[in-house]
Formats: sequence, structure tokens, C-alpha cells
Amino acid sequence: MKRQQAFLLGCIAVAAVVSLAVVLPFIEYVLGAVVLAYLLMPLHGRLSDRVGGRLSAVLLILSSVVAVVVPLLFVALRLYRDMRALARGNIDLQIAAVEATLAEEFGIEVKVEPLLQTAGQDALDLLSGSVGDVFATAMHTGMGFGLLFFLVYYTLRDGPALVEWTKEHSPLSREISDELYGQIEQTTWGVVIGHLVVAVIQGLIGGLGLWLAGIPKVVFWTFVMIILGLLPLIGAFAVWGAASAYLVAIGDTANGLLLAAYGLLVVSSVDNFVRPIVIDRRANLNPGLILLGVFGGVYVLGFVGLFVGPVVLGVLTATVKTYVEGYEKVIEPVPDDDAADDESVSPDAAPRSSESTDGTGGMPETDGLTDGVDSVE
Repeated sequence: MKRQQAFLLGCIAVAAVVSLAVVLPFIEYVLGAVVLAYLLMPLHGRLSDRVGGRLSAVLLILSSVVAVVVPLLFVALRLYRDMRALARGNIDLQIAAVEATLAEEFGIEVKVEPLLQTAGQDALDLLSGSVGDVFATAMHTGMGFGLLFFLVYYTLRDGPALVEWTKEHSPLSREISDELYGQIEQTTWGVVIGHLVVAVIQGLIGGLGLWLAGIPKVVFWTFVMIILGLLPLIGAFAVWGAASAYLVAIGDTANGLLLAAYGLLVVSSVDNFVRPIVIDRRANLNPGLILLGVFGGVYVLGFVGLFVGPVVLGVLTATVKTYVEGYEKVIEPVPDDDAADDESVSPDAAPRSSESTDGTGGMPETDGLTDGVDSVE
């Protein structure tokens, strides 16, 4: 039996390594599907009671495409078009005013337009690359998103059953399994939903400030701030900070300073007050761990690492916490041998059954020996 079990474990290990090699090129899409399915699961539970599980999953996937992919595609295409315009010299900025301000205030004689053209061309070269690279990237992205939506469908359909299966086959007790899964649920929900809520609030508030300051293309920059709002520390500052500097550079000092004050006092307050309330308390994670998870996740997994990184650290924290708090429940104390021996000779030990002793001295009956003595006599 041990040889059979060892053989099966070896087969499982080999299959796991090969499976990881197969999945690894699309790991960000697999994890993204898990995060998206997790977000849609509450809606799926309510909608499936009315229209059925399969139709509910399809409708939610289509809604996700409209709500997520379309805005991201809009921002990407708009940025690509702006880079092309910069490379061609079609710059919709007050370049002369910026150059005059730099010369008057700082004594710097610089031609801004050639610098912007060079930056736009470099960005195009970075995004475009060779034709083969563009085709390979497009193929990989298309396959990845196709895989993502298929996985979302099957995760919505079979995800709860899979979670229940893992609980039933876990070596932990049901009580500790439920406690561990509950902490992971709370951490994941706090991180994922918290990041999205904070980013949307920060982007909308920042967009209002841009509109009041007279910045053009407010809708586009609001979308950009919502995306950047997923990054702690940097966030929407990359947009409203640059807009404030631009207004001051073109001579609109009043609006530039007002926008800077609005960004510092109002937009940044979302990070300082809303983020701890929505994320830190709900997820029960230290802000430093969340920050580490975000930047480490982005570095390893790309965009999906914004959510997966903090969740991974949160799962580790929840597992350690469950182990520490439930240690006595998981591992029963082993009785001490000396204590067991003392207990066996204790005078308080229960008396033996009367069936095994005689009626006078408590010694065991010796009918066979007595019969032998009688026969000798």
C-alpha cells in the first residue's frame, strides 16, 4: 500500500509541475478570472434564481465586458492617438506660454515642442515594436481574454461546489475550516472591493476638480485617474499634479494653485481617510502589507497583481492567524508518560470489578490451584 501511495504521489507531483508549465504563460488571466468571478458571485447568486445559472453567468460576463473592457480600450486607444499626434507635432497645448514662463520665472531657454515630439515617438516605438511582436502580443492577449471569460463562466457555475469540496476533504475540522475560509473571504472582499471603490471615488472627485479648473478632455482624464487610483501613493496625483503644473506654466496661476490645493486637501483625503476605512478595517491588513502586495503584485503579475498581491498576503496572514488561534483545536495535547504511570498507581484509582476478585482479600480466584492441592491431600 505504501508503494502504491508513493507512486500516486509521484504521479501527482509530475502532473502538477507539467500543469504549472502549461498554465504559467496565462497565469495573470487565470488569476484575473478568479478575481472577476469572485466579484460577480453575489450578483450571480441573486440573478440565477430568476433566469437560471447559465444565462446568469453569460449576462454577467457581457456586462463585465461593457463595464471593464470598453473603458480600458477607450483609454488605450485615446492614449495611442495622442502619442501619434505628439509625434507628428499636432500638440493641443499652449507651448509658447509654457516656454515664456520657463524663461521668465526660471531663466531656462528650452524648446518644449521638439521634446514632446521625441517623447511621443519614443512612446509609439515602445508600444508598437516590430510587426511580429505586435501580432504575437495581440494573439496572446486575445487568447488570454478568451480564456478569462471561459474561466469566469465555469467558476461562477462550479465555484461554490469546489469550495465545499475543499472543506470536506480538508484535514482540518469543520469549525476551523469555516473560520479560515471566513477570514480569507473577509480579506479578499475588503481588498478587491475596497480598491475599486476608492479608485472610483478618487477619480470622480479629481475629475470634478479638473472640470472646475477648465482642463479639457475631462472625461478621458477622469477614466485615467480611476485607473491610476488603484495604485496607492501615486494614484490620481499623476494627473491633477501635472494639470496644476501646466496651468501655472501657461500663466493661469490662480486656477493652478486652486487645483493643487483641491488635490491635496480633497482628492488626497480619499487615500488618507476613505482607504483605511474601506480597505484596512475590512481586510484586517496592515497598510504596509497592502502597499507591499500592490507593488509586488504589479511587478510579478501586471495589472491583475493590483488585486492578487494584497490578497495573497492576506491569505497568508489569515492562515497564520487561524493556526495560532486554533492551535489547541488542531493539535490535541499528548498525555505525559510519567503522569500516566502515576495515575495508574494512584490510590484514588477506581476499584476493580468484583467479578475478578474473591470475596475476602480481593485476590484473584485460583480454583485450578486449589483443586490441585486438594488432589494431593
